[in-house]
Amino acid sequence: MSELLTFTRQEQGWAALMPPEMAQVAGVVEGSILVVHFNEGTVETEILPPVTNAMKQHAQRTLQKFQGAFDEMKRRGD
Repeated sequence: MSELLTFTRQEQGWAALMPPEMAQVAGVVEGSILVVHFNEGTVETEILPPVTNAMKQHAQRTLQKFQGAFDEMKRRGD
């Protein structure tokens, strides 16, 4: 495997899209995401499955349903 992983900083650690070869070796679905974070001096990893269309649709419906509440929270700040 000659492909380098490109990690992006997330709130709790770093995440990278797993290359197809890595997903195959790990026995996970292609498009899975590798998450890396530190915990008490150790490095821990998680593999998250790709987001499904059903999950995307559910998130979109939730966003639409509660848009007013989200706007108000944004207006008030963190």
